Amino acid sequence: MKPPVETYAAIVDYGLGNLRSVQNACVAVGLASRITSDRREILDAAAVILPGVGAFGDAMQALARLDLVAVLQDVADGERPFVGVCLGLQLLMSESEEFGSHRGLDIIPGRVVRFDDPHDESGARLKIPQVGWNRIHRPAAGDASAKTIDPWSNTLLADLPDGGHMYFVHSYVARPANPDDVLSISNYGNIQFCSGLRRGNITAFQFHPERSGRNGLTIYRALAQRLTRERREGFDG
Repeated sequence: MKPPVETYAAIVDYGLGNLRSVQNACVAVGLASRITSDRREILDAAAVILPGVGAFGDAMQALARLDLVAVLQDVADGERPFVGVCLGLQLLMSESEEFGSHRGLDIIPGRVVRFDDPHDESGARLKIPQVGWNRIHRPAAGDASAKTIDPWSNTLLADLPDGGHMYFVHSYVARPANPDDVLSISNYGNIQFCSGLRRGNITAFQFHPERSGRNGLTIYRALAQRLTRERREGFDG
């Protein structure tokens, strides 16, 4: 029998996150969590959540100052669930053009770019940042064989309907180098953008699940259920 891993999710505190909202969502679905910047607590956690609001460059400086860059890269190289939220998604990328050029965690190859002149069907410009509710969709299948495979199967979005509403607040979007890393897409006027990423143990969302009502709690519940299942398998292994 394998020894159980720690049962909490570590919510990474680097001074730029909506930490209490994330923790409240965890509480609502029965997921134990700790808000922490302690390297050991992050490395010992059963899952890691990287939230964030604010500027990309400031966030990377804060992570470097707390000596958490290598810690998060180690988590990404492992098997435990690693969830990015809003700025937390963007930080996973190689670089960002927000207020200059900044290197990211370089966990998922790609760039973070500003919305490029979004406008509606009448040609009227849309406000930046996008603030409010928007739909998320499954990415289009790349080939005929892929159409039989649900890209949300066995992910944190598995129990959600295509076109479900989520709450967004952002001016920049991620452009992953590999289209296979795209988990969900959304549209802001004439612009289609990546609203969710997945690579291995990593799942990240441009929207805020913790502010997205029932649909958002479904995501946190899926994470809690995954940790419960993995813990049981650990006892049985």
